[in-house]
Amino acid sequence: METTRHFTATTYVVHDGECLLHEHDRLDMWLPPGGHLDRDELPREAALREVREETGLQVSILEPETSVSADFGRELSPAEHVMLYDIDSFEGEVGHQHIDFVYYGEAMDRALSPNVDETGTDGWEWFSPLDLRNHHELTSEVVTLGTEAIERVEGRSENEL
Repeated sequence: METTRHFTATTYVVHDGECLLHEHDRLDMWLPPGGHLDRDELPREAALREVREETGLQVSILEPETSVSADFGRELSPAEHVMLYDIDSFEGEVGHQHIDFVYYGEAMDRALSPNVDETGTDGWEWFSPLDLRNHHELTSEVVTLGTEAIERVEGRSENEL
């Protein structure tokens, strides 16, 4: 079986020591904003677009320094993490995967106003590091990356939060 792969971008949005997650109806799990890259988008552009569409928030994505110059190109600021997810499996073989570029971003405020095509503001909640650790419905990955995003944006380690 041939495995198809799609590129996606996810942003853990942080404001005032908490990160934003929503209960995804179709997947029945808590996730940060994100989605598929459009054909003409770079991963960072898709991450910003998905946050804007799903939440209405303007965010600044943390960008690690880049240092490589090229005569015929440019270095892209790397994502915080690049994850590979098995989406569909058939008889033990993976049929579809997502290559997910994970970013951390800081929101200027908490005024949610998603596009009309999105689910609205009801499913979104802000989580502190303690909330992340104590919420029994979150995957370990969301707890780890959400806590790390808060630490990076706030400039503190988990012991200080």
